Amino acid sequence: MRRRAVGTVHRRTLTTAALGAAGLLLAGCTAAGQAGSGSGSGKGEDEAVKVGLVYSRTGLLAAYGKQYRDGFMAGLDYATKGTGKAGGHRIEVTEQDDAGDPGKAVSAAKNLIGKGYKVLAGTTDSGVALQMAPLAAQNKVLYVNGPAATDAVTGVNTYTFRSGRQSYQDILTAGTMLGDAEGKKVTVLAQDSTFGQANVAAVEAVLGAKGAKVGSVLAPPSATDLTPFARQVKAGGPDLVFVAWAGATAPALWTALDQQGVLTAAKVVTGLAGTASYPVFGAAGAKVSFLAHYFPGAGGGNAVEKAMLDGVEKAGGTPDLFTPDGFTAAQMIVRAVEEGSATDTAAMVKALEGWSFDGVKGREEIRAGDHALVQPMFVAKLNGVGAAAKPELVSTQPSGTVAPPAKPSKPSKPSKPSAG
Repeated sequence: MRRRAVGTVHRRTLTTAALGAAGLLLAGCTAAGQAGSGSGSGKGEDEAVKVGLVYSRTGLLAAYGKQYRDGFMAGLDYATKGTGKAGGHRIEVTEQDDAGDPGKAVSAAKNLIGKGYKVLAGTTDSGVALQMAPLAAQNKVLYVNGPAATDAVTGVNTYTFRSGRQSYQDILTAGTMLGDAEGKKVTVLAQDSTFGQANVAAVEAVLGAKGAKVGSVLAPPSATDLTPFARQVKAGGPDLVFVAWAGATAPALWTALDQQGVLTAAKVVTGLAGTASYPVFGAAGAKVSFLAHYFPGAGGGNAVEKAMLDGVEKAGGTPDLFTPDGFTAAQMIVRAVEEGSATDTAAMVKALEGWSFDGVKGREEIRAGDHALVQPMFVAKLNGVGAAAKPELVSTQPSGTVAPPAKPSKPSKPSKPSAG
């Protein structure tokens, strides 16, 4: 465990695991008590606000975790105006590695809650997020989810917020490239995983509701020969193929799709992942349309984006796909403390609900009813091949156009502390 006081923290870079991906994704057994039920307004000076940063420092999604962490540290510096304090309180960050394992994440979270932490942030993997959210509700702590994109996190309970986009927003962005969906055939090509299944459900909910006929081709995450799946997609004769893929098999996937003629037979859309993934598309990249959560420069060089880019680079990092998720999480936590409380979780929640602010991507809003983060999304194309591949902005989709449907937060039922 590493505890840091922001403003005096010595930042060191972490080894980045290159991921060829076009998709996404704590031990202690102490009694946590009701961490959010502390009394007092939290206005006393010098009382530190302890934040537990639980993310994938190692494991399959370590590169994404590093992007998030780098953004978070830059965001704290920005939001606290370089003081490391919010409302007169020092912000202390303790980092925990979940390695993409829900069990490790929950164990670490329980340990932090047992030590009095009232704010948790992070989560790179969707499976982890689905375990962290109920833990936050049971213990009444503020939980700000990170890159984990599963739609199930939105509206799950009073104490859970998200600092990144969700699958629904990806699909709505893809839908803008389909045009009139009525009668169109859409095939989702994904791995049979939490993330893949969430994308299938989102496409059915979004484009299916607009009249599209939605089907799916799901490959085992362990599959290495992907030609049969590419053939299956082409045989279905889709108008649009939505690809949600993560992991080291991405190059093989795109090669198979290109060789089997899928990229010329239908409009193929996928998410633009981190810079490490650009080369995996090879020659296929020029034939693919990309929906983009973020890439450096997508925000048009607004003041907040510039602050993030400068802050991360100054600390020795490289801004990428999920850097804004960490930056935004820090903005949210500082807001929760300054306008809410350092100790009262209910006040923190109230301070965040309905908050509209200038973010890295542009104007963003935390929807009060379900804590969805309403934000702009982007459409991009990839120019060049291999190491020379670079994204180019095609269009910005306004936040209202790609806002997920409202899903009121579920009341958090009283329960016994679960951190034991």
